[in-house]
Order: sequence, then structure tokens, then C-alpha cells
Amino acid sequence: MSSMSKSVELGPLQYGIIALGIATGLIHLFALGIPSGEILFILNGLGYLALVAAVYLPLKFLAGYRSLARWVLIAYTALTLVLYFVMNWPDVWNPLGIITKLIEVALIVLLWIDRENA
Repeated sequence: MSSMSKSVELGPLQYGIIALGIATGLIHLFALGIPSGEILFILNGLGYLALVAAVYLPLKFLAGYRSLARWVLIAYTALTLVLYFVMNWPDVWNPLGIITKLIEVALIVLLWIDRENA
């Protein structure tokens, strides 16, 4: 089966990735972005949601881009993780920030484990 026609197979690992990606996207969008009007948080949340959709939505036009979208999502998550500490240092112990960073670490780990599924 070619990568262009490869369907998305979802199991517990993929559902975990989807849940973590949506969770961090919604946190950035609705807990941090919209209430404060911070455009970077809004864009970050939308970016997470779009990348998770690009990896897992069963749309034919996305089939050839799933592997690339997975690597972009890993890099995007890693960048978000690092920038949190850079932009908030030394005041990094915000509970919502730490929870979100733990979600992002778990997301990277699960995406790495699932990289063969691309």
C-alpha cells in the first residue's frame, strides 16, 4: 500500500497522542490565549490542533504529509517546551505551566514511539 493511500490506524497510542495534543492545544488557546488576548498563545494552541489534525485526520489529501506533520509536531512541541523556560526564567513553577510542559514531554515521547506508524 502506498503512503498516499495509507489510512490512519488508531489504537491506544494514537488516541493518547491525540488527547495530549488536543489538551495542550486547548490549554494554550482557552486558558492562556483567549482570556488574556495573547496572540502567541492563541496561535500556539491553533498550531497544536492543526498539527494533530494533519497527523491523524483520515483525509486523503493529508496522507502524503503525515510523516512530515508528525516530525513538525515533535519539533513544534519541543520548541514550545524550551521557549516556556526561556521566556519565563526563573519564574517557571506556575502549576498550569508545569502541567502543560509535562503533557508536552509525554506528547513528544508518544510521537517518538509512534514514528514507525507514519
